Amino acid sequence: MGNRLENKVALVFGAGSEGDGWGNGKAAAVAYAREGARVVAVDINLQAADKTCNVIHSENGVCIARTADATNSGDIAAVVAATLDQFGKIDILHNNVGVTKMGGPVELLEEDWNKAINVNLTSVFLTMKHVLPHMVECQSGAIINISSLAGIRYTGYPYPSYSASKAAVNQLTSTVALQYARYGIRVNAILPGLIDTPLIYHQISSEYASIDEMVDARNKQCPMGRMGSAWDVANAAVFLASDEASFITGVCLPVDGGQSVRCM
Repeated sequence: MGNRLENKVALVFGAGSEGDGWGNGKAAAVAYAREGARVVAVDINLQAADKTCNVIHSENGVCIARTADATNSGDIAAVVAATLDQFGKIDILHNNVGVTKMGGPVELLEEDWNKAINVNLTSVFLTMKHVLPHMVECQSGAIINISSLAGIRYTGYPYPSYSASKAAVNQLTSTVALQYARYGIRVNAILPGLIDTPLIYHQISSEYASIDEMVDARNKQCPMGRMGSAWDVANAAVFLASDEASFITGVCLPVDGGQSVRCM
């Protein structure tokens, strides 16, 4: 346990995880709490958000669970209002909502393209839309958007809707960071590479003959010889949310074991 985020309030969208596993959002919520933040864990699945809160409560942290569709402006406005009513402020906004839809431009259904754009990109726009006015009023705040290595590199998977939406998240992060820097608000993105989370077993494994083949292939694809974990992403998020990163904004930080700089 630390105190890097003591007296901070963290609003985490996508704070649940599949089953009892550790997704990026769940790990980030718990990591924030371990550093002293009071956490609002938001997920479209309230039971998943409750599980994250239960972990935080078991470690004597402060957390409340809320449910919201991050593509629904009204849902987000309600969660932001409830957070301000409960805690009086929002210091950290963490956007972890995302979905992959397999299929190239010909095969992919238009409705799946639209869903990927809405979930991966529009959600980030909407949460910032509702949180930024409060941060401007406070003249401070840190926003962490979880993007993907797929936003800057071809990672071998046929999901251009995911890659395009994450590339847009990167650019949205940069432009909003510049627009709001004068208000003491920092906006950064984390680009996870090949991370071993429950999502890959539900949304990626269909591209392989077996689970074992997927795990082996992804481990070999990383220069470090292994996939990362949700905690690698969470630790980066804690740093970017903390005062240690007070002069860092507009950054798109790969957390990928070196994959982004490898040429082959």
